[in-house]
Amino acid sequence: MIKGLKPRLYQQTIFNSCINSNCLVVLPTGLGKTIVALLLSAHRLNQHPSSKVLFLAPTRPLVEQHFQTFAQHLDVPEERLAVFTGLVRPDKRKQLWESSSVIFSTPQGLENDIISGKVDLKDVSLIIFDEAHRAVGDYSYTFIAKEYDKKASFPRILALTASPGSDIEKITEVCDNLFIESVELRSDSDPDVKPYVQAMDIEWLKVKLPEEFRKVQFYLKKCYDSKLGEVKKYGFVGSRDIANGKSQLLKLQGFLHGEIARGEKSINILKSVSLLAEAMKVEHALELLETQGISQLIHYFEKIYSEASSSKVKAVKNLALDPNFKSAFLLSKGLFEQGVEHPKINRLSELVKQEVIKKSDVKIMVFTQFRESAKSIDEALSMIPGVSSRVFVGQQKRNGMGLTQKEQKQMLESFKSGEFNCLVATSVAEEGIDIPSVDLVVFYEPVPSGIRTIQRRGRTGRQDRGRVIVLVASGTRDEAYRWSAHRKEQRMRRELESLKSRFQTFKRPEKKEQSALSSFMGSGSDIIIHVDFREKSSSVIKELHEMGVRLDLTALQTGDYVLSSRVCVEFKTVPDFVDSIIDGRLLSQVKSLRLNFSKPIVLVEGEEDIYSQRSIHPNAIRGMLSTIMVSYGIPVIQTRNPKETAALLAVIAKREQEESGSDFNPHASKKPTSLREQQEYIVSSLPGVGLSLAKPLLKKFGSVKNVLNASFSELKEVEKIGDKKAETIRRVLEEKYSD
Repeated sequence: MIKGLKPRLYQQTIFNSCINSNCLVVLPTGLGKTIVALLLSAHRLNQHPSSKVLFLAPTRPLVEQHFQTFAQHLDVPEERLAVFTGLVRPDKRKQLWESSSVIFSTPQGLENDIISGKVDLKDVSLIIFDEAHRAVGDYSYTFIAKEYDKKASFPRILALTASPGSDIEKITEVCDNLFIESVELRSDSDPDVKPYVQAMDIEWLKVKLPEEFRKVQFYLKKCYDSKLGEVKKYGFVGSRDIANGKSQLLKLQGFLHGEIARGEKSINILKSVSLLAEAMKVEHALELLETQGISQLIHYFEKIYSEASSSKVKAVKNLALDPNFKSAFLLSKGLFEQGVEHPKINRLSELVKQEVIKKSDVKIMVFTQFRESAKSIDEALSMIPGVSSRVFVGQQKRNGMGLTQKEQKQMLESFKSGEFNCLVATSVAEEGIDIPSVDLVVFYEPVPSGIRTIQRRGRTGRQDRGRVIVLVASGTRDEAYRWSAHRKEQRMRRELESLKSRFQTFKRPEKKEQSALSSFMGSGSDIIIHVDFREKSSSVIKELHEMGVRLDLTALQTGDYVLSSRVCVEFKTVPDFVDSIIDGRLLSQVKSLRLNFSKPIVLVEGEEDIYSQRSIHPNAIRGMLSTIMVSYGIPVIQTRNPKETAALLAVIAKREQEESGSDFNPHASKKPTSLREQQEYIVSSLPGVGLSLAKPLLKKFGSVKNVLNASFSELKEVEKIGDKKAETIRRVLEEKYSD
């Protein structure tokens, strides 16, 4: 089933290992992990001709890249290959799933399809998880693998990554979450890989901070030490914590916030939290000064002072008033006005200039942590004759910068075709995007992550000898980050070797017996819970799905979970419950519950102290609880976690539906009684309308009959009704009914 491809020896060796067990393949970037996936896919489709292969990747460009590779080399009709992304409608995905043999998908959309029952993993003979190191925590890979292992008739899992992490706990978690049974690890130095690896020259280029920078650094360090000195007085930080810097401060912040959530709100803790927030901001300013440049630092200073003038946050206001912080700002401002910049920018410009002179069609990639730095670098490089550069950033719009996936793809195509020769990129280009091989990769700063270092480095040396240059500011955190990444990379290699030997005697544990709750629920196939689609990323939904409850993701006008014709649940976490009191949402939601359902419930999830959330008087919370339970007669129930929440919802739904059946309308099942309410009710049932749009429609057209008879153009005259909504309404009203 393979065409136009001769696999390398190590790819065949790895493939043979993957035939009989779920395998984690760790292979350096550019050495053809996708080819291993291709070989195994052909094998599984040959073994199970009526089965499917599912290839998951974290981003749309990667999904499309894998699709192109398979279309080129797998001897399967192209119409049997399908791409699932957020751009494909759910009903279309369901249709494609039925007709395709190999499906390429991002994980989030597929997770929703599994939950809503549009996709059945039973006949999938192979799932491939690309960038498998993401399979930790609540990432969609974890849920999909669990469902697959439970439901597939003939399961096989292939996990691919260039760098699974340096922490044995994280690597083990990835293996556990993806049901890995063996590990195939290759490095550049392995005998079967070495013939195919291009040599790579790595150079660490040191620059010296000017004396003017040291003066700014002095005041920022003085400010930083004074904040931690205050926290030390309260007994929450020691000398070792200060020495360990940012990571330790983040842990300490988490600990103190946990204490506050448990109701411990002493003045010492609250002051310490505020002081740590200040220290973290100073720490960031120091990082910008030492590793980036004055313009980036000035931009950050201005942001702090702007927030201080409008914000009520004490940490920002206190920091803006700190004399050492002020001194650092004024000195930086003077340097900025004089045009003094970080020595890295000049050194980088010299490097790029030399490369362009040596090779006219050179391709250079510069990595940097910050968008502001990317902008400054782009401006500096654009001044060099023969250099044409572009800034490559993520989709999120910040400071006027942001690229859609379409724009990212177009930019990479232009870079590949030689329209410009220098790509300045943030971390978005480190993984999950198809970057063409380049002649030189420059790290504007070292990164303290083994994974990110490997990913950055892997962008060069694919066809020819690769070169990497890392700019390091002497006597700064750059040096610490350099060695941190190196140690993590070495540790990752040791841990993987250890893990590999452990799997040689590994035996998959037997599947656990059904829990008491699952036994009580039975198959669960007769129980249905209608869920508001905005809850689709909730852990509660995953727990319900695991119990076998059928889920209908829909746009609910009232509540979050409809369990029967009379029971609707408004779901809140503890922080959201308090937030909804402050912003006024809760009372209108409670009114809607009481108006539309005879047995509504308010469910609050979390173990946090409800009275220590936000700056709100406890009596305001007690008053709202009294109003909900006494004035509206709605019970308020608290659960500890998603598992407990799901169990309660499932039991109530089972009890309700055994009595009244599961065939009920989830949309405001309690019928209105007055003429006005009945008119609003009928119009609100139109797609995308709801109660908020029903009133304007009735006001404009005067009656239900006139609303239903309104033309496409007349509907569009109502605010918030556009082409799509008007077209959907007309289609529902005009198309012939079919059962």
